[in-house]
Amino acid sequence: MSAVVAEIVRNGFVEGRHHGSFVALSPSGEVLEERGDARATMLPRSCNKPIQALAMVRAGLDLDGELLALACASHSGEPFHVDGVRRILAGVSLTEAALACPPDWPLDEQAKVEVIRGGGEKTPILMNCSGKHAAMLATCVINGWPTEGYLAPDHPLQQAIRETFAEVTGEPVGHDAVDGCGAPLLGTSLVGLASAFARIVRGETEAEARIAAAISGHPEFVSGTRRDECALLRAMPGAIGKFGAEAVEVVALADGTSYAVKIEDGGDRARPVVMAALIERTGGLDRPGVDAEAVRATGRAPLLGGPELVGEIRAC
Repeated sequence: MSAVVAEIVRNGFVEGRHHGSFVALSPSGEVLEERGDARATMLPRSCNKPIQALAMVRAGLDLDGELLALACASHSGEPFHVDGVRRILAGVSLTEAALACPPDWPLDEQAKVEVIRGGGEKTPILMNCSGKHAAMLATCVINGWPTEGYLAPDHPLQQAIRETFAEVTGEPVGHDAVDGCGAPLLGTSLVGLASAFARIVRGETEAEARIAAAISGHPEFVSGTRRDECALLRAMPGAIGKFGAEAVEVVALADGTSYAVKIEDGGDRARPVVMAALIERTGGLDRPGVDAEAVRATGRAPLLGGPELVGEIRAC
């Protein structure tokens, strides 16, 4: 049910296409733009993290600001990210040995090179999901739940997340899977995902307002200093957003207008191209305070022939 959403154009010739689906919702939930099947179940991957963090805040997680943003993050593994994860764990007298996410290199290439040059190796705390895992462990400690087995679907933490997920997406869980970090992965539609972020950004409850403030106020902690996600949120005051593996992205503007994109083949190079074009097409660049050129820049994907610019990936 997907459609062509981006073309690879080299020297005026369309040499390939990316298929996918997207939806844009008004603050009232009306569909503004849609392509493909935005109502089919898909796996949001790390786009679920702010929803998981919302469930944790509801369960008593006492984090705000940059550390709560890190709980929502697929971080780049830059030194300040790693330090933040350690701070979350230290707050509940745990060490990184408690993390159940797999060892990995930093997501950011420069940070990875620095670790290797320093003689480092793959570790769980460098894994991009370690902020979420540290927050999950902290939530367990606060509630007196066991930290062993905190990723099991029947663990009280995961049951609380499941309940919150169905509530804020407005849909029953569409599919149960396991994410790359080992945590339960809950499926929903693009409409459900966009609706959940619209609800969070409006901040009608204290927990939702805390999540929204953390993401919009500290986008470098949600992703990394060199990521298109961070640049997009910095260019749109009050907006929240999240990237997920296999080329998923969701963004909600301060007024509740929301967007969700899924590139069918997981081609992440097309994701920011489609998202930036969708925001512009629906008038998102006309909002007060938005840096329209900075938003457009996140959606540019030039193709080179040697050192020369010869084409681009363009949204359809």
